[in-house]
Amino acid sequence: MEILRLCFRQPLSALALAASMSIPSAYAASCMTASQMTAAQRETFSSIAQSMIGKVQSGDVQGLRADTIPPVAADFTGIANSAEALKPLIQQAKLTVDNLYAFETAQGPAGSEGMQFFCSPPNSNMMVVLNFNSLPAGKYAMVILHATGVPQPQQISLVLAQTEGDRWKLAGFFNKPMLTAGHDGIWYWTQAREYSQKKMNWDAWFYYQNAAFLLDPVDFLSSPNMDKLKRETDQVHPENLPGMKPMTLSTPGSTFEVTGLDTSAELGGLDLVVYYSPDATQASQLHDPVAARKQVVDVMKAMLALHPELRTAFHGIWVHANEGGASVFALELPMDQIAGTQTAGTT
Repeated sequence: MEILRLCFRQPLSALALAASMSIPSAYAASCMTASQMTAAQRETFSSIAQSMIGKVQSGDVQGLRADTIPPVAADFTGIANSAEALKPLIQQAKLTVDNLYAFETAQGPAGSEGMQFFCSPPNSNMMVVLNFNSLPAGKYAMVILHATGVPQPQQISLVLAQTEGDRWKLAGFFNKPMLTAGHDGIWYWTQAREYSQKKMNWDAWFYYQNAAFLLDPVDFLSSPNMDKLKRETDQVHPENLPGMKPMTLSTPGSTFEVTGLDTSAELGGLDLVVYYSPDATQASQLHDPVAARKQVVDVMKAMLALHPELRTAFHGIWVHANEGGASVFALELPMDQIAGTQTAGTT
């Protein structure tokens, strides 16, 4: 059984529009915000982007590919898959342009490892920085659109590149939802701060993660607000999260290796998702539906015994028993159906 993971599609191109939030030898290049553009420039970028997303709405994937620069069009599968998945979500949506950036670069100096575009209106301290590992010389624009008026509103970011004949074509495509479990990023940020003030750091951590996911349209954009959000998130980082090594969750009679934690809104409310790797004995029990259910419910109870504050922040818990990277048994229960707790510990 698959769940909706907190990740977003970014099928970029042979242009190497790969991003990094920390570039050691980056050099600066020019950038304009919407307020620094002429009305004609704003209209050009807006109309081109809306036309491209209009093709997504109508299912004209080949038309979108025709509007794409050759290196990206040559490996178009990722963008095509994203466009097809996005179509039913935004088919009846209203499109509005939320932000515009235009940036230009020449060939980087020898030894440079990346580039940064500092985008700030005059006399403003609200600077947005676009960070790229590498980018061919040329003129580019990024258009961030909102598709609203539908049950699952989306934010879509397009990177455009100027080609011969002063034509602007698609060079990068990104999309992510604007809401998770019915709430936007500002709501999650506000709730995270409240949990942080109450020293409920596990709740705060996951809510900060949702806030960052919803508020940052692409991972190569940084801003004072996103930097502030990151600092607040770092302050509540739980010490025993699984990462380089699993989190060992001990329950009476058994020990589980928790390999990952995530969140999901697949069933409407925000659920905590727990991934664990069963040992040989546990794996054999998963072939019996009754024993398998008891096993994953034990994992849920142990997690709540260790962190009872999770009951406040989440609708329920998904537990996935994974073998070889595949889920062999999964169960979701609302918090009010996870009765009782048991003594538990972690290492």
